[in-house]
Amino acid sequence: MAATAEQPPQTGGVKRRGKAQYIQAKRARRGGGGPRQLEPGLQGILITCNMNERKCVEEAYSLLNEYGDDLYGPEKFVDKEKQPSGSEEEEEDDAEAALKKEVSEIQASTELRLRRFQSLESGANNVVFIRTLGIEPEKLVHHILKDMYTTKKKKTRVILRMLPISGSCKAFLEDMKKYAETFLEPWFKAPNKGTFQIIYKARNNSHMSREEVIKELAGIVGCLNPENKVDLSNPQYTIMVEIIKAVCCLSVVKDYMLFRKYNLQEVVKSNREGSQPNPSQDASVRNGNNAKLEFGNTDKENLKSNESDSAKEKNNPQVMIEGKKEEGLLSESQVESEKGAKSENGNQIIEGSKSNESDPILEKN
Repeated sequence: MAATAEQPPQTGGVKRRGKAQYIQAKRARRGGGGPRQLEPGLQGILITCNMNERKCVEEAYSLLNEYGDDLYGPEKFVDKEKQPSGSEEEEEDDAEAALKKEVSEIQASTELRLRRFQSLESGANNVVFIRTLGIEPEKLVHHILKDMYTTKKKKTRVILRMLPISGSCKAFLEDMKKYAETFLEPWFKAPNKGTFQIIYKARNNSHMSREEVIKELAGIVGCLNPENKVDLSNPQYTIMVEIIKAVCCLSVVKDYMLFRKYNLQEVVKSNREGSQPNPSQDASVRNGNNAKLEFGNTDKENLKSNESDSAKEKNNPQVMIEGKKEEGLLSESQVESEKGAKSENGNQIIEGSKSNESDPILEKN
């Protein structure tokens, strides 16, 4: 009786699944047949946002699908028909083998049906990476910015900058040098040439040196063609280096300064709003400078006006410094009470600092 009581209860002949099988099936459903985070060897678009990554992904999908369909046509899934397997005739009673078979079928079907744009974890806050398949990221992003620059129509609220990523490698200097030698050839290898600048940005990475990376990349561009020149004001090409953790993202873009550093919020602004200053502010600044100069010049004239009252009326300044008017009047009243001056020069408004300097002298006298 005691031996029978120690036996575990039966579950009706159903074999209990382990926890590892559930985790594996969950990863298969969530994985989608591709990587879920940024890694070397990917192409895509790096997007910065303003504290709302979920809304940023929604806006990115909407914008990229709109212009992607315009350039490359509607998205088509490459879904091959499943070939019948000979193992279908043999029914497997083992639950573990059946589960593994189902997982492999899900993975195979999703690999054949990858989306044109897929959001991945970038590894940095307020940064979203959209993986692309079958398109040229730099061409698509340039087309978006060109249209927004021409129409001045704002289409996003959360997205700040949209940077194409044409290639990626490991974020180590030797790996970057080896990868850049072949990556930069289409733009800078002879007979191709052009002016260029290098933009460097690192996130969640402390082992890379900005000066070393820029120096090495500039040396590679110079070796490809000595006629390539650096131009920091208006370059023909801009080499963008974006490092996130242990991944280095590279791209070569055009019209970087024209499209406001690929900022979607700035590119839709008019030229007057973005580049030219406000005329009213310039006028106020000029008037303020002229007032200061006028006041400085009239101080000397006021000292000479003590000799003649007529010269005082002509050279008396009309500008007063705020916050020191009362102080000046108070010091003049003290001078009148002590000195007993009868001339009208004591009614002038002068700078408080000068009146304070004259008080000790009058007290000594």
